[in-house]
Amino acid sequence: MQTLTRKQLIALLVLTLMWGINWPMMKLSLRELQPLHFRALTMSLGMLGLMLYFRTRGVRLMPQGWSEWRAILILALPNMLGWHGLSIYGLQQLSSGRAAILGFTMPVWTVLLGVLFYREQLSNRLIVAVVAVLAAIGLLLANELGNLAGRPVGILWMQGAAICWALGTIWTRRLPTTLPTEALIVWMMAFGALTMGLLAGMLEAPQRYDFSVPVWLSLIYGVLINYGAAQVLWFSLARALPPSTSAMSVMAIPLIGIMSATVIVGEWPHWQDFAAVGCVMLAIAAVLLPRRGG
Repeated sequence: MQTLTRKQLIALLVLTLMWGINWPMMKLSLRELQPLHFRALTMSLGMLGLMLYFRTRGVRLMPQGWSEWRAILILALPNMLGWHGLSIYGLQQLSSGRAAILGFTMPVWTVLLGVLFYREQLSNRLIVAVVAVLAAIGLLLANELGNLAGRPVGILWMQGAAICWALGTIWTRRLPTTLPTEALIVWMMAFGALTMGLLAGMLEAPQRYDFSVPVWLSLIYGVLINYGAAQVLWFSLARALPPSTSAMSVMAIPLIGIMSATVIVGEWPHWQDFAAVGCVMLAIAAVLLPRRGG
């Protein structure tokens, strides 16, 4: 099995921290920014930064022919509008750590949808993963329903987002395109930012931009780190990342989200959050970690 260099391992650790911390940073932004305005603003600026970066790297960015444009439009629906749109509404309703836990059920949904709709093989591992995910959802749902200030609808938003991410993953694998992956991401972000900007204009009140310093910092984080540096790091690691290492990274993100939320937005997790993140980590391990001897 291919092993990562020390430099790659450090990059993976930094990337995992970036994505984990991003959840409470987004929650901080939502204190003064409406959800769709937030997505449109950060995604559009991040897209422009990535476009400039990939341009300097010599990546072909301009789609050629209808087939490449078609791939962009089809894949942008679940990957950008579905995942980014629904998850930001879920994050608005829930604590950031709880939203991260529910969002990262997406690898399990990917495998489950593959079995249900694409005739992929059902395994004992998937059954374990589904039971673990249902246990996590049940724990968090019971806590939200039992809390006078609870918002169980946020769980539905996050599970819808996770299912969209799973569909996007499956469609990306099954829809061949000659467009470089970097260009595909940039144009999907452009489509997502434009669409969410139009929806923000129709569905949300006019946005004020006299933000506090912490919110400005969270927006800068969203543009430069989440949609910028993290994407570049991911592209540099994606082809070299062994499945087991990828699984460990994904499992760590919700836990980092929970712990960093205490410092960034003052959210204190309940025992249900730690139990749920344990269930989700078990589920991710079941579907992503390679079998021994294989």
